[in-house]
Amino acid sequence: MAEPHVADGSLAGALPVAPSMAPALASLNAPRQAPAPVGRRGLVLAGLAVLLAVAAGFVAQGLTRLIGFITNLCFYGRLSTTFVSPAGNHLGLFVVLVPVGGALVVGLMARFGSGAIRGHGIPEAMEQVLFNKSRIPKRLTLLKPLSAAIAIGTGGPFGAEGPIIATGGALGSLVGQLLTMTSDERKTLLAAGAAAGMAATFGSPVAAVLLAIELLLFELRPRSIIPVALAAATATAVRMALVGADPVFAVSELGRSGGAALAVYVLVGALVGVASIGVTRLVYAVEDAFARLPVHWMWWPALGAVVVGVVGFVAPRTMGVGYDNIEQIVSGTLAGRALLLLVVLKLVSWSVSLGSGTSGGTLAPLFTIGGGLGAALGAAAAALAPTLGVDPRVAALVGMAAMFAGASRALLASVVFAFETTRQAMGLLPLLGGCTAAYLVSALAMRTTIMTEKLARRGARVPSEYAVDFLDQVLVRDFARRPVVTLAAGDTLEKTRAWLASGAPGSAHQGFPVLASDGVLVGVVTRRDLLDAGAGPERTVGAMVKRPPAVVFEDSSLREAADHMVHEGVGRLPVVTRAAPRQPVAIVSRSDLLAAHQHRLDASLRPEPGLASRRKAAGRG
Repeated sequence: MAEPHVADGSLAGALPVAPSMAPALASLNAPRQAPAPVGRRGLVLAGLAVLLAVAAGFVAQGLTRLIGFITNLCFYGRLSTTFVSPAGNHLGLFVVLVPVGGALVVGLMARFGSGAIRGHGIPEAMEQVLFNKSRIPKRLTLLKPLSAAIAIGTGGPFGAEGPIIATGGALGSLVGQLLTMTSDERKTLLAAGAAAGMAATFGSPVAAVLLAIELLLFELRPRSIIPVALAAATATAVRMALVGADPVFAVSELGRSGGAALAVYVLVGALVGVASIGVTRLVYAVEDAFARLPVHWMWWPALGAVVVGVVGFVAPRTMGVGYDNIEQIVSGTLAGRALLLLVVLKLVSWSVSLGSGTSGGTLAPLFTIGGGLGAALGAAAAALAPTLGVDPRVAALVGMAAMFAGASRALLASVVFAFETTRQAMGLLPLLGGCTAAYLVSALAMRTTIMTEKLARRGARVPSEYAVDFLDQVLVRDFARRPVVTLAAGDTLEKTRAWLASGAPGSAHQGFPVLASDGVLVGVVTRRDLLDAGAGPERTVGAMVKRPPAVVFEDSSLREAADHMVHEGVGRLPVVTRAAPRQPVAIVSRSDLLAAHQHRLDASLRPEPGLASRRKAAGRG
């Protein structure tokens, strides 16, 4: 037989090409060209996101008015859609019955409508993105906002933003299910709808985009960020047209912080980060306690609502969304004993209600609790060390954002949200320091967050780090094996099997490119192909080629090579140059892809000697 040899593009001797090889010579299967960052599909997706944002903007305002209508009807006995707080009611002890009645309705809706309405919305949306190809059940588009409006309107201590975000995401998912698109495109629409919902609620478009990236998209690519950003901007414009452009939380102008004050704000953030750990664990401890009750979960919201009503009787401020409480905290008009009482009782009411499985959001309660803690710590620092220049309002702002940063690990969204809702540029530096400190403390102490703990308990793993794909950064030529051992198409199977059994160099390989007499690649055969096939006296290696050759270019990335292997269902690819695409110069296999990751592991896990260590080693030498 002609000796199998290292590929330099040729074989010794002219060998006939078997007729069965003709189809293989007809084409060459190279990796697909990498798509443009944004193509025509991206334009369509962006247009759909804008239309979706307009709808989400009106839905957000509609849900806010519905909450106002239910609040006015249940607490004040009047027909009005004005958004009001339940705190001014005069129901006395009868106030306890209002949240209980609302919770009974929510429990019935969950039992006979959809159990997915339970909870605060964002973890449920994350679950659909990660494990259900972003397909949110259609009925949730109606049931989620309706149940949330009932729960919040009857005094539930939740924010409206969570249900609005979930509803916007459900709208995006619905559009994605009605039209023909990939699951990635549907995920983008879901995130665009969720971002639009948040932007329409708070007028915080940049924070909404960051929240979508950190909690829903799990990526930062042009094809996804453009539709989401356009949706957030559009929804904010809708909000401005309907309710104006004033910041959600009005705060008088903040002054510049000195170095000592900045250090205090970072410490405040760290302490609030510790509190965020306790808050997260408390919520799930309460949820575990409800799970042990010997009653159907349909009744849990009503049991939790008893606590909401009793606490609401003692401290009416704890009922409802409490956006007015947040504004008073960050503006410094709510302080002292009243502030501490609000923080403690809001935490009790909200954690019990959320743990019972009713429908509502977490952002506003976290902002209230964190803002109150930050304000109290800032006031204490200002009283103990007035020369430091600590402003309790800045500390409140830091505490508000740090609580969410620590509980959710949405660091950038937390910082930008606090800025956009107050429009206080001087707060950005304290916010960055304080939120980062909270994030650090939370990351050191908790493997999960308030958003992901529920998913982790179900055995799911939620990504928390978004990095560039290592395989997309390295080229095939750097990891392909050279030289490549090839087989001649005209060799007989009998002689080739003898060579395989000889133990000669290269004979232990599991796959071999097959070359025609002129050195042209005609296909790839595996060791199993050669050993399992029936061997007649004249049957050649070329007859074993069953398909056109799948190849990869030496300047392709390993990600392209891996994707091409998946598309073609093969475990190895001949490597060719663009100048000579039918002459293999190397080969890359699945084991080579795995071996390439050793470089990534070395870069992240193997410390390199510092300058002092190198000098010391050189001196010893």
